[in-house]
Amino acid sequence: MSFMAGEYDIAVIGAGHAGIEAALAAARLGARVIQFATQLDAVGNMPCNPSIGGTAKGHLVREIDALGGEMGRAADAQCIQYRMLNRGKGPAVQSLRAQADRMGYRAHVKRVLENQENITLKQAEVMDILLENGQARAVVTATGAVYHVRAAVVAAGTFLRGRVITGQSIREGGPDGLHAATGLSGALERLGLSLRRFKTGTPPRALGRTMDKTRMALQPGEDTIPFSFASAAPVCNKAVCWQTWTTPETHEILRRNLSRSPLYSGVIEGVGARYCPSIEDKVVRFADKTRHPVFCEPMGLGTDEYYLQGLSSSMPEEIQLAVLHTIPGLENAEMTRPGYAIEYDCLDPLALDASLAVKAVPGLYGAGQICGTSGYEEAAALGLIAGINAARFVQGKPPFALARSTSYIGTLIDDLVTRGADEPYRMMTSRSEYRLLLRQDNADRRLTPRGYRVGLISEGRHRAMVDKYERIDRETARLQALVLPPSDALGAILEAQGSSLPKSGVRMGELLRRPELTWDVLKPLDPDAPELSPEERAGVEIGIKYEGYLRRQQAEADALARMENRRLPREIDYERVGGLRIEARQKLRAVRPENLGQAGRIPGVSPADLTALMIYLDRGKERARREHTCL
Repeated sequence: MSFMAGEYDIAVIGAGHAGIEAALAAARLGARVIQFATQLDAVGNMPCNPSIGGTAKGHLVREIDALGGEMGRAADAQCIQYRMLNRGKGPAVQSLRAQADRMGYRAHVKRVLENQENITLKQAEVMDILLENGQARAVVTATGAVYHVRAAVVAAGTFLRGRVITGQSIREGGPDGLHAATGLSGALERLGLSLRRFKTGTPPRALGRTMDKTRMALQPGEDTIPFSFASAAPVCNKAVCWQTWTTPETHEILRRNLSRSPLYSGVIEGVGARYCPSIEDKVVRFADKTRHPVFCEPMGLGTDEYYLQGLSSSMPEEIQLAVLHTIPGLENAEMTRPGYAIEYDCLDPLALDASLAVKAVPGLYGAGQICGTSGYEEAAALGLIAGINAARFVQGKPPFALARSTSYIGTLIDDLVTRGADEPYRMMTSRSEYRLLLRQDNADRRLTPRGYRVGLISEGRHRAMVDKYERIDRETARLQALVLPPSDALGAILEAQGSSLPKSGVRMGELLRRPELTWDVLKPLDPDAPELSPEERAGVEIGIKYEGYLRRQQAEADALARMENRRLPREIDYERVGGLRIEARQKLRAVRPENLGQAGRIPGVSPADLTALMIYLDRGKERARREHTCL
C-alpha cells in the first residue's frame, strides 16, 4: 500500500558527493528539496580512498568552490594533510590533493545538510519514479511513501543492483557493507533508459601499529593553498603518509593465483576504469615492472587504520593477506578489511544533455557515477550542475551549462554527453585542449562571476574576487612597463640565479619571463612593489611568463565559442541534411548535439559532415529571411 508522504520541488536520490552538491545547490537557489539516503550515517561516505583532489581532480574541486559548491569548504574543514602534485611542472598540471579525516568529513557534510534551509533528509530507498504527462512528478520509497515533486536528481553512486566481489565471495551489496539499491534500476529501465554495467574496486586496509614504518619512505604534508577560495586560515597538516613498494615475490603470488581472480575468471562482468587498475591487473599489463608503489594513507585522526593505495584487488582474502606480507613494512601488518570489487548499474551518458537533464524525461537529471564517471570530485561536479539545473527547471529558468573552453567541469560534461563512456570516466588534465587557460589558480576568475549570476555566490565574495584580479592586472601592467637600468644590485641577483645580465636597461616583465626568475627574487630591485598575497604573486608571474601561450590558447577557445554559438535545432531531421554520411547521421541522431562545436566532437562526424551542417543551417537562415521579407 502506498501513501502520500509530502510535496517538494525536487527529490535528490542519494547523499554521496553528487547528491550533497545537488541538494545544497537546489536548496540555496530556493527550491524545497527532499533528499534520500539508504543510510543516513553514511552521508558523504568515502568508500574508496580517504582523500580529496589529485591530478585534474583538484582543479574540479576548486571549480566547484568557485561556483559556490560545498566540497572545497568541507575538505578544508576536515583534511589532515595537503600536498601539491606536479609542483616541479608547469602551472597547468599542478593539482592540490589532501588526505581527509574520513569520519570527520561524513559528520561535517551531514551537519551542513541538516542545517541547510529547504532540505529535508530522509532515510529510505527510492524504488520508483512516476511520470505525469511524460514528466518526472513523484518518487516512491520501499515503504510505499509517495513524494510528489516537480523534478528529480538521481545520484545513486555505485548502489544500483550493486554486487560486491572478493574472490569466490559474491553478494548483493553497496560499498562499505551497505545494502544495494535493488529497485531503482528497474524503474529507470521502465522509463526507457538504457543501463550498462561498470565496476570499481578498493584495496585492503591495515592497522597502523602493526606496520613497520621504518622500512617505508615518509611523505609529509606541504605548506600550500587550501581548496576553497573563501578559506581564510592556512592549511594545517596533522598527519603523514608513507610509501613502500611491491616486490617480485608479490608479483609471483599474484601470477600464480590469477585463476582465482574474479577479474580473469569471468566472474566480474562490469567494465572497470583503465586508469585505476587492480594490483593483479597491473602485474599482467606491466609484466616488465619489478615493483609498483604502495601509499599508506591514514583514514583519519580518530582511527589507526590505513588505506593501502595501489593495492586495489578483488582476489580471495587469503591471497590479499599473502600479498600484503611480501611488501616492505607490511610483513606483519594486520589486514582490517580486505579489498573488493563492486559492480553497479549506470546510465549511458548519451541519454543526457549538457544540463545533465535526461533528454527523454523532462524534470529528471543524472549526477555522479550513474552518469558513467569515477571519483568523488567528478561526482560532486556533476551534482552541482544537476542541482542548479533542477532548481532552474522548476523555477522556469533556462538551463545552466559550462563550455569545455571555460572549465574542467564543462570538459567533463561535454565528453560524457557527446562521446559517451564505455568505461568509468576519470578526469585528467590531458582531456582538456585548454589546460593552460583552465588552471586551478584562476578557477575563481573563470567561474565565480557565473556562480554569482546563478545565485550561489554572495555579493561580498564576488567583490573580493574582482578586487583580487584588479590587483593582479594592475601589477602585471606595471611590471610590463617598468624598466630597470643596469646596476650592481641587478647583476648580483641575476648572477645568483644563473641568469644572464642584459647589456642595457631591461623591462621587469622581460626578466620575469625567464624560468629561473620570480617576483620574490626580483622584489629587492623594486621598492614600489605592492604587497600581494602568494596567490596574487603567482597570478602575476603566470600571466607574464606564459603570455604568448595564453594568448594563442585563448584564440583557440574563442574560435570554439563561435562554433558553439551556431545552434542546432533539437528537432532537426538529419535525413534531410544533404551531404551527410550514413555514420554521421546515425551518430547525430543518437547524440542530438546542441551546436556545431559539440557536433564536431562526436566520434564519426568528419569535417565534411560539419560543412554539410553549416550549409544546411545557412540555407535555413536564408529561407527564414525570405519568408520574413515576404510577410
